[in-house]
Amino acid sequence: MNATIAKLALQALLGRRRFFLLLAFPVLLIGLVALVTALVDGEAAYEILPGLGYPLVLPLVAILAASSVLGPEVDDGSIVYLLSKPVNRYAVAASKWVVALAATLAAGALPVLVAALVTGDSTRAGALFLGAAVAGTAYSALFLAISAVTRHAVIASLMFVLIWESLLGNLFTGIAWLSIGQWGLRVGHAVSDELPDPANLPYAVIASAVVTVVGVWFAGDRLRSFSLKGDD
Repeated sequence: MNATIAKLALQALLGRRRFFLLLAFPVLLIGLVALVTALVDGEAAYEILPGLGYPLVLPLVAILAASSVLGPEVDDGSIVYLLSKPVNRYAVAASKWVVALAATLAAGALPVLVAALVTGDSTRAGALFLGAAVAGTAYSALFLAISAVTRHAVIASLMFVLIWESLLGNLFTGIAWLSIGQWGLRVGHAVSDELPDPANLPYAVIASAVVTVVGVWFAGDRLRSFSLKGDD
């Protein structure tokens, strides 16, 4: 972890127009839940969160956060100047991931908690927040790794979320064993059994940890190769 790189990554995140888009998703989620709660009831509003908050809003926030802290530097080639410094490449990746994770938790997991509290059930809200924090941690690491691989990280990440996590995840129950969002829901289920129970709990925890560690490591390894080969 390098404090200077983390500070620069935070400035890059806050200084881009996509930051406002990052804030728009949680605002819309909370607003939609509040509207449904007012017009119908809290139970109907609560159903929005496992079906919309996890497979769509949370990963979209993670995509924007991860791509903002690393993607633009890869796109314009300025990453070369950073990598020319005597800084451990894995420390660079870890520092950028910490910033992406913080943004994901603040603009993704926390709004899920707030929206769940609007429905009137604090137990379910805590369960959803725990699950969102676990899923957001893995998402941010995965999308950081994708940002280190391709200039089209946002498109590649969106395809993963929309096709794998949302479309196929809703069609085939077996996908739950390979879905970050479903792992998060399973962790939340340990707090409130009203959440879906799509996978084994130890598996969900271990799989989330593996994706997180491998994602950050891979991003660092890619940056190390980038500096050596002058990759674009």
